[in-house]
Amino acid sequence: MKAAVYDTAGVPSVLKYIDLPKPAVEPGDVLIAVEAISLEGGDLINRRSTPPPHPSWVVGYAASGTVMEIGAGVTSRKVGDRVVAFNMQGSHAELWSVPEARTWRIPDGLDASDAAVVPISFGTAYHCLFTRGALKRGETVLIQAAAGGVGVAALQLAAQSGATVIAVASGAQRRGRLIELGADHVIDRASCDVVEAVHELTKGAGVDLVIDPVGKTLQASLSSLAHEGRLVFVGNAGGGSLTADLWSPMQANQTLMGVFMGTLFERSTVRSNVDSMLKAVATGRLRSVIDRTFALSEAAAAHEYAEKEKPLGRIVIKP
Repeated sequence: MKAAVYDTAGVPSVLKYIDLPKPAVEPGDVLIAVEAISLEGGDLINRRSTPPPHPSWVVGYAASGTVMEIGAGVTSRKVGDRVVAFNMQGSHAELWSVPEARTWRIPDGLDASDAAVVPISFGTAYHCLFTRGALKRGETVLIQAAAGGVGVAALQLAAQSGATVIAVASGAQRRGRLIELGADHVIDRASCDVVEAVHELTKGAGVDLVIDPVGKTLQASLSSLAHEGRLVFVGNAGGGSLTADLWSPMQANQTLMGVFMGTLFERSTVRSNVDSMLKAVATGRLRSVIDRTFALSEAAAAHEYAEKEKPLGRIVIKP
């Protein structure tokens, strides 16, 4: 099979397109013929900064395709099922062996590319907004990096829940698309101070909830909160230091919550939420947003584009 691999962590050009043996199908696993790969922020971070445990390491968290083989003990999947999957590595390949419990059936009529971006983007957004963030109708939520995969999912879900959505993105040209997806206000962080803009929009009150997938914006996120507001930070897409002055948040009785989804996708409630998100995208109630599609042979270019061009939504890679 063909795969995009790396031997040492580094810039996108460390990725090589090579032949590898077919993956082993262990008990409890399903082997997927990959049709679409969702390029996730964690894929970029791993390739950039995580030394691989062995040469020819296949990066990648998420992909969709068709089950072509099942391992011993598999009961809920069969050959021919269309599925989308999450695992901690291996998606950048023509074939991917993953645990049965980390797959979801793709609803009829849903395109493989649209399905591939759902579990991490929408699953993460839902968990951060509602399970951890306890967002309620009528509240105001600030979404950092609103043009990213988690961001465009979060602003749709928050808007449909009846919240007021303030989206933060870079570049005024994205404003119209983010408004179309459900944002009530868009702050261009490239041209104004985010904290000042938030307090102007909220008449000094601050927001009830912040969703922050960036990391290095934590201090601005905390400064944007109302008294007794909540901040959910998930991942570290900005690659900065996760530090913040907590004296003022303590005095304001604010709550800071961290989310790491990698350990949660086999939890029954999270699995059920992802199933619901897949159905919502299949019926058009929610939209997966794909900026650009690359061939697997162009994986290095896809990673470079993701890091340099600030795409809107996700990038998809196809074998």
